[in-house]
Amino acid sequence: MLGRLFGGGETPRASSIAVVRNVTVGRQVRLDPLAWRALEGTRFQLDRDTLEITAQGLIKLDEGGYVHRFYTDDELMLQAVSQNPDGSDADDFTLFQPWTSTYPANRSDRELFLQRLSQPTWDEAGLARFDRYWYEGDDRPQPPVQLWEAVYYERDAAPVRHIRQSCMLYARQLPAGEELLLALAMEPEGGDYTHEIMIGLAVGPGEFTA
Repeated sequence: MLGRLFGGGETPRASSIAVVRNVTVGRQVRLDPLAWRALEGTRFQLDRDTLEITAQGLIKLDEGGYVHRFYTDDELMLQAVSQNPDGSDADDFTLFQPWTSTYPANRSDRELFLQRLSQPTWDEAGLARFDRYWYEGDDRPQPPVQLWEAVYYERDAAPVRHIRQSCMLYARQLPAGEELLLALAMEPEGGDYTHEIMIGLAVGPGEFTA
């Protein structure tokens, strides 16, 4: 699962980025609100069911698969995982929304955050405790996943930026499903280093259209 969701290596520079289940830059995604309303106890809440996709990210995994990310202006993220670069076989979808975004004060803050990313649990203010989703059954510290993401604003143009990321995925069980937490240290080329926390949930192919 870890290898399928995130990876590293070089990012492909395609002349036209993928359209995944009709989702791409410049289009709308309509969500079924029951996807989150049915999860009793989740902190994931949206006040709308339509997303305007204004940016798209692409990650090439070491194992040969791809991660496609679709963003709104307020940083909501719909993520799809596929084995083919065109996303035609995508079968794993998640929806994340930002929880916190902070700038580390110094190098010590950066190192402390990376240490937290290695731990088997994650405690975040205002949220319940999450258990590490990857390395199931292993309570030892594990290194965060390293990856590069290319971000596009137009379908037929070069990426506008590349972002180096160190991340770890966590989850907690709810009565009717699972809530996710994605913790990332992000360093865009030529940009500011930030610490990002996102909460999310898995969505089925029948819970969104574009």
